[in-house]
Amino acid sequence: MAGPQQPALPEMTPRRTLGFVAMAVGMFMAILDIQIVSSSLTEIQAGLSASAQEISWVQTAYLIAEIIMIPLSGFLGRALSTRYLFAIAAGGFTITSIGCATSNSIGEMIVWRALQGFIGGGMIPAVFAAAFTIFPPNRRAMVSAIVGLIATLAPTVGPTIGGYLTNIFSWHWLFLVNVIPGIAVTIGVLSFVDWDKPNFKLLQRFDYIGLITLAAFLGSLEYVLEEGSANDWFQDETIAALAVVTVVAGVLFFWRVLKTDEPIVDVRAFQNRNFATGALFSFMLGVGLYGLVYLYPVYLARVRGYDSLQIGETMFVTGLFMMMTAPIVGRLGQKMDPRYMMAFGLSLFALSCLELVPITKDWAFSELFIPQAMRGVALMTSMMPVSMLALGTLPPERMKNASGLFNLTRNLGGAVGLAVITTILNNRWDLHITRLHEQVQWGREAATERLDAMTKGFAATLGSDANLAAIKTLTQSVKREALVMAFSDVFLVLAVIFAGIVLLVPLAQKPQGAPAGGGGGH
Repeated sequence: MAGPQQPALPEMTPRRTLGFVAMAVGMFMAILDIQIVSSSLTEIQAGLSASAQEISWVQTAYLIAEIIMIPLSGFLGRALSTRYLFAIAAGGFTITSIGCATSNSIGEMIVWRALQGFIGGGMIPAVFAAAFTIFPPNRRAMVSAIVGLIATLAPTVGPTIGGYLTNIFSWHWLFLVNVIPGIAVTIGVLSFVDWDKPNFKLLQRFDYIGLITLAAFLGSLEYVLEEGSANDWFQDETIAALAVVTVVAGVLFFWRVLKTDEPIVDVRAFQNRNFATGALFSFMLGVGLYGLVYLYPVYLARVRGYDSLQIGETMFVTGLFMMMTAPIVGRLGQKMDPRYMMAFGLSLFALSCLELVPITKDWAFSELFIPQAMRGVALMTSMMPVSMLALGTLPPERMKNASGLFNLTRNLGGAVGLAVITTILNNRWDLHITRLHEQVQWGREAATERLDAMTKGFAATLGSDANLAAIKTLTQSVKREALVMAFSDVFLVLAVIFAGIVLLVPLAQKPQGAPAGGGGGH
């Protein structure tokens, strides 16, 4: 593989570097836009006079559209070239961001968000593919570390940035902040990206049946995972119907891509053992990355009563440690077997979750500092070797399709992880509420004493309503304690899962040679 690859990989030039930097900024914008908005949905809901049911579609529409485009981007990248696909995606992302910011109704916002997610999804896999095709082998570990940093840092710092923008300006700036970088990225890509040529003839063989089955399969799956836990899963008719659509469309999609001459998504990359195992680890990293980005704000908001700005300031620790770790990981990646780094990163992730098991209602910045710092180091130490193992052993001509599949697994991991985590959290919360209610029933001496003391405390200010206020306060206290116990259970489950995943690391083969290992053998 190394022989024919070398001439196509000249030394890193300033032009290529500038083009890659422009693409990296675009990818950061596309991934950031999920979490930056999630931290301020309440403000958007108020601004657009939307119901709680409607506002969830601001996120769901984006995620469904994005997850359809990510695997499709491989085919479009070969047909249009990296330059034109990325420029169209960056320009379209900028225009749709303006559309989101100027929306006057929830309907308009949902349409613009769907378009934004679909167009933005084309940017993410292109950066991973470029990292493994335009740079010489001895540079790939460092470049891969940078790409891994962007892919994991964007969702981590999203709540921080979203909180600041909403508090200082308004929710409109969650979208307007994309405009100037978006224009710069579009111009930068058109000016500096020139490492592949378009093949417009591929568009004549575009598989529309494949696209329909892909959209039905992934769109339905994403909806089921996003909305399932909130709607009692298969007890809801829509969830049950779309689950059937997911299975039927999934079977038809895989049959189609395996039978057609020019598949819309080339799934043959999974025949490569390292890509298949790398995709599995990418899926699990999605579970951990998006799962904890969800859990921390929920805990801080519902237990500690933090606003979006306070949540962002608390969560910034993980992003800070990721940035500090990235250059070290990049250097180590050129010398170490990536499997060892991956095992260390996954083990540290399990340990960071284990550190959160003793959590109480009083945990704040100082108690969460160490687990968050460990998570930042763990994510960086895992993401780089996972992408090296998955993509570093593939020939350049299969890189674009494989990159789409690789990124798809991370997003699916996030969707599955959120669905499972939310379901466990709600179920364990209900269980702990039931158990705690048994402890505070009438007639129990400790409960009666606590209620009497609270009633006396309220008597001076509330008079005859003191007893009612005491009962209400005690009920809220029980619910909060039950929720904290449920968080502890979820962190324990995540710790066990990631400890178990470490045992699968030997499934990956050690990359042979510089091109395959992406610099790992140097």
